Amino acid sequence: MNADAWGPEPADPARPHRDAVTTLMSQHFTSATVTALRHALAAKVCAAGLAGDPGFDFVLAAHELITNAVRHGGGHGRIELRREEDTLICEITDQGETTDNLPVRPPTADVPGGRGLWLAHQLTDGLILTHRPDGVTATVTVCLQPSIGPNISAASAARHNDDLSTPGEGTT
Repeated sequence: MNADAWGPEPADPARPHRDAVTTLMSQHFTSATVTALRHALAAKVCAAGLAGDPGFDFVLAAHELITNAVRHGGGHGRIELRREEDTLICEITDQGETTDNLPVRPPTADVPGGRGLWLAHQLTDGLILTHRPDGVTATVTVCLQPSIGPNISAASAARHNDDLSTPGEGTT
């Protein structure tokens, strides 16, 4: 029977609530706009709650992918920055030739360049390269609230630690 005939499915209590995906930035870029794009991306990433070194690392990773798109992907590309729950997702799409062997490892020390994908992988929680018939999409992700343990956010752990250190309990 068609699910629409019965209306929407009831919420599954075992499945966590999923917020809608929010697009924070979506724009075309060229070599002439790379610097301005990096500054705009940094502002969006900070406004999304990723500041300090983690924010800088994420912006640097995206910048490496943007630079790769300009150098190897036809001189231009498209960036899309989205937030889905506690995850920032940045996709860089270009029109470059696709190969099955994009190196995600650094070259030897005597070779200049060639470290962009490796840096993007090292500076983020994840890097996915998708080969399309008309180019490549590189996606990096980062969690906005690093997990201390299974299902425990850093903020939750801090509140828990504050509760445990109430003055007068267990002190001498």
